[in-house]
Amino acid sequence: MPKSRIDRAFERRLAALINGGEPRVLQGGRRGVEKESLRVTPDGRIAQTPHPVALGAALTHEHITTDYSEALIELVTPTFRSNWELLQYLCDLHQFTYRHLGDELLWATSMPCVVDGDASIPIAQYGPSDIGRLKTIYREGLGLRYGRVMQAISGVHFNYSFPEGLWEPWAAVRGSRDTGADFVSESYFELLRNYRRHGWIVLYLFGVSPTVCKSFLRARGETLPEFGPGTGWEPYSTSLRMSDLGYRNRAQSDVEVSVNSLQDYVRDLTRAISTPHPEYERMGVKVDGVYRQLNANLLQIENEYYAFIRPKRVARSGERPTKALLRGGVEYVEVRALDVSAFDPVGVNQDKMRFLEAFLAFCLMRESPPIDAGEQAALDGNHVTVARRGREPGLLLQRDGRASPMLDWAREILDQMQGICELLDAGDPKRTYSTALAVQAAKLDDVARTPSARLIAELRSTGESFFDLALRTSAAHKAYFLDLHPPDDARSAVFAEEAHGSLERADALARAPRGDFDAYLASYLT
Repeated sequence: MPKSRIDRAFERRLAALINGGEPRVLQGGRRGVEKESLRVTPDGRIAQTPHPVALGAALTHEHITTDYSEALIELVTPTFRSNWELLQYLCDLHQFTYRHLGDELLWATSMPCVVDGDASIPIAQYGPSDIGRLKTIYREGLGLRYGRVMQAISGVHFNYSFPEGLWEPWAAVRGSRDTGADFVSESYFELLRNYRRHGWIVLYLFGVSPTVCKSFLRARGETLPEFGPGTGWEPYSTSLRMSDLGYRNRAQSDVEVSVNSLQDYVRDLTRAISTPHPEYERMGVKVDGVYRQLNANLLQIENEYYAFIRPKRVARSGERPTKALLRGGVEYVEVRALDVSAFDPVGVNQDKMRFLEAFLAFCLMRESPPIDAGEQAALDGNHVTVARRGREPGLLLQRDGRASPMLDWAREILDQMQGICELLDAGDPKRTYSTALAVQAAKLDDVARTPSARLIAELRSTGESFFDLALRTSAAHKAYFLDLHPPDDARSAVFAEEAHGSLERADALARAPRGDFDAYLASYLT
């Protein structure tokens, strides 16, 4: 296959970095993980109990909180410069959490357990403080707009920022005299555009939600072919979670957010959170003195926009995400396309994170022209196609207006990532990044190696339903963590202290004098 102009530009940029006298220029980026898991009863039903007090207050705890549901625990790591440190912390966090769950389990897959409609999914509660009420009302609005069942889907988010030492040599490669916040943000937005172009490969390589419990389908008013009793599936699916059955929500089809620049991104999100939506207006905002949603706009707040990847900056207290980006530029990206892996007790592994780190560098270094509406529609179609049919033999995707074999395109991506992995491996005789890349390349040669195919194969070999397999795996993961070597005493003490401190902070917020909530909400939204 002849090399394209874009490929040659990428190779020149990579060669300039390799020959720049700083072989470790890509090493030392910061990475963190946010991992969601449903708390369930021993028989696999969504827990109706409050967030365990021993884990602290979800409102104010940095590392153990809740997402949409009171039963949807979210474990958030700090950022680390190495994958093994991150995974060790995540493992310790799981161990601490499991020791305070009683007989409950953490569900081992992204797609939820048996659900009995929206009523079976309790919305997260954050107390009577103004910010606590706002967070709960926002979730009430999500349930009203999309249904609570969709919000019970869990995932893994990978947060990553390139090392600070990269930006000066990268600016030299790009011929830019600017190495400040504007250049960094522009570079991250080039990455975001290329992730939209190539991110479907993440679903093929790591998607592990090809099946779903039929109770989920009934609650969503959807149907799928039957895999076996109680189980629906798409025969070639990789990630139903990231398909139009999951987070690729049809209700957000009117929300178009450009990543052609920071200004365009903020403009489009701002427009979406300030444009009234007739259907949401009919639902009502405050009915009989009770808030049903924060407002009746296309999006209540920025976080309602579901994207495979987001530009992020750590916000100050009370600061909106868009305001934080405008204040300081992009600080890191949040990759949101990862399913919870049933094959890993903590839901993720080092090879996956190494690949993602290299893939994000690939997206940074590729030429990245603006995306127009026509291209965006094709890119969205590629993601849904791979989510629903990614293992289909001979699958074609849309590339530059033409049908292109998915596997050929995927091999081209992995081939170009080899040089990036060599940079990330500089000084490491184990060549862990190159090894991680080879593990993914094997999935292109043998589709049976993909996690989605492995899960289907296990269901076939055991004769279990999706529910039975997920429940058995959840119990095995709990046993693994409870049987693990005694937790690090110092870290356990820190976790206990953090939990206690979060309860004190939440109590202080609850006791603080409060003014008019309507005024507080209006101030926050404006």
